[in-house]
Amino acid sequence: MVKKTLKQRIVDASVVLFQQDGYHNVTVDRIVEYIGASKGGFYHNFKSKDELLYEVHDVFISYVIKQSQEAYDKYDTPIKRLCAMLQTLTQVFDVYQAHITVFYEESRSLSEEYSAIIHEKRDQYREILQKVIEEGQQTKDFRCELPSTIVTMAIVGMINWTYMWFKQTGPLTMEEITEVFTDMILRAIVTEQAMEEATQFMVKVKPEEKAGFINL
Repeated sequence: MVKKTLKQRIVDASVVLFQQDGYHNVTVDRIVEYIGASKGGFYHNFKSKDELLYEVHDVFISYVIKQSQEAYDKYDTPIKRLCAMLQTLTQVFDVYQAHITVFYEESRSLSEEYSAIIHEKRDQYREILQKVIEEGQQTKDFRCELPSTIVTMAIVGMINWTYMWFKQTGPLTMEEITEVFTDMILRAIVTEQAMEEATQFMVKVKPEEKAGFINL
């Protein structure tokens, strides 16, 4: 098992404490006490609690950007690229659910300096996704009458709210939820000529299964 760095331990501790008591109610003293470190160790890694909150966000947005670019480079069709990127985007809500919850609840506390960096990184992710949508429209895999900007924002907006209701102990895994999202998105934007390729990524309904309401 790889030993965590002090910086990683501080981030992990802050996620727990911020989620429990709120950003403004947690002091640097309490964070270092929680992990048995010193204030000197904290300020060696972060110049302020504000920077620490930014780092909580950066952990997961950097992961999404990296994984999305790798998905883009790995696959050779817009449909495959889109499906791989959807898996990456939903997976982050499973792997970094606590980080994302803290960030969305406390993001208004960030200074303009860090907010600007965050917006830049979010734009970077959306640009990768929109590029895939536009390439799919050029190849006639995705419907051209749908504005790529709106399609992109709709996908991001739908998935972003997952943090509000997804439970790791719930009846559906994130992989199963991702299949549903992927099916909905593909059925909305794929053209008739590309439906054969898209079908392999859609939800497979077993004959014995009955549709019903799942309490998430």
